[in-house]
Amino acid sequence: MESGYGYGGGSADKGFGTPRRDDAPQGSYGGSHSKGHEVQQEIDKVVGIMNENVQMVMGRGENLKDLEGRTGQMNDGAAQFRRNAADVRKTMWWRNMRLRLIVAGVVVLLVIVIVVPIVVNKK
Repeated sequence: MESGYGYGGGSADKGFGTPRRDDAPQGSYGGSHSKGHEVQQEIDKVVGIMNENVQMVMGRGENLKDLEGRTGQMNDGAAQFRRNAADVRKTMWWRNMRLRLIVAGVVVLLVIVIVVPIVVNKK
């Protein structure tokens, strides 16, 4: 006659009238309550982790927006640099060309100064 208490076939170390854990009715003495509590704790952990993940995703979105802004600024800076580099290249080309023209003019002038007296003296 097992009634869920130690007296009808229970072990000898349990006293009369004390409930056995394996025969205890559901809901009493924490059998399903502890299981439900464990499940609720697991759910709370998962919810906490999901909240952290959502916060990290939102933070990542903000970081991506910052990166997009910086990328735009860098693209603008690169375009300005290319324009300035082209302007400097043109300026330096003209300076170099002027120097070459001056050197060529001096050489032509020296040739004229040297050659003209020689040609005039030979006549």
